[in-house]
Amino acid sequence: MPRFMSLIRIDETARGSWEPDPGFEQRMGALFEEITKAGVMLETGGLTPTSQGTRLTWTDGKVGYTDGPFTETKEVVGGYAIMQCKDKAEALEWTRRFLQTHPAHWPVVAEVRQIEEMPEPPK
Repeated sequence: MPRFMSLIRIDETARGSWEPDPGFEQRMGALFEEITKAGVMLETGGLTPTSQGTRLTWTDGKVGYTDGPFTETKEVVGGYAIMQCKDKAEALEWTRRFLQTHPAHWPVVAEVRQIEEMPEPPK
């Protein structure tokens, strides 16, 4: 069965002003329980702010390092989920439901992409 990664993109500069509504944690907990029981969720997590990250770049045969925050980037990956689904439609449905658990005033974007499976190395 194919695996899919859902990348959750947020505006990191606005994140601190987001207040969850009273039912947010309950909705999220119920969805995570359902998706886990369905055997779909393989891994999920939130990411620390970009101020705690380092960006590595490869240019002209050299590796460069830039410590965060990355001021030129407004929208960042704030979390991820790896799901095993029968097809992309199922991955999109779970991700849609995840987005709908959030308060309406939180701008959250999700990008869903299939994980390309690598062939087994010869033994």
